Order: sequence, then C-alpha cells, then structure tokens
Amino acid sequence: MTLLPTSAYAANDTIWTKASEIMQDVYTQVLGISTIAAIVTASIALLLMNFSKSGKTVDESRAWLKRIIITWAILNSLGFVMAYITPFFQGGTWKP
Repeated sequence: MTLLPTSAYAANDTIWTKASEIMQDVYTQVLGISTIAAIVTASIALLLMNFSKSGKTVDESRAWLKRIIITWAILNSLGFVMAYITPFFQGGTWKP
C-alpha cells in the first residue's frame, strides 16, 4: 500500500473547470504582455509625434497610436465579457 501513490482529487474538478482555469490564466498573461507592449509602442509613437519634423511621420504616429489604443481596449473588453456577460448564458439559456 505504501508503494502506490495516492492522490486527493476534488470532487468538483472536471476537465471543463480545469480548462476554464487554464484559459483564464493564459488570458491574464496575454493581457499583461499586451499592456506592456501597448505602453512601449505608444511611447515610441508619442516620441515620434513630438520630436519629428516631418508632417507625414506625425500623421503616421497618430494613426498608430489610435490603432494601439483601440486594440488594447478590445483586449480588455474581452475580459469584461468573459467575466460579467457569459455567466448569464450558462447552460445555453438566459439567466437574468
């Protein structure tokens, strides 16, 4: 008996709860990386906007800054949808 490994498993752990935990962890890490990347690239775009003498560079930097902000907002709103909206639809039905 002592040679056999014994493990304690929680009764509520299914493959779906584990998959949900893994997906939440991955999303949290992706969000952290994307936030850092957005800050770095937005800083570069702002530096180019402020110190460039070319009007074309300023316009391109402004366009890139807009894209960065929109993309970052979309990634953050996905977390909001997953956390607050999807529980209303669990089981395939609307639960107010």
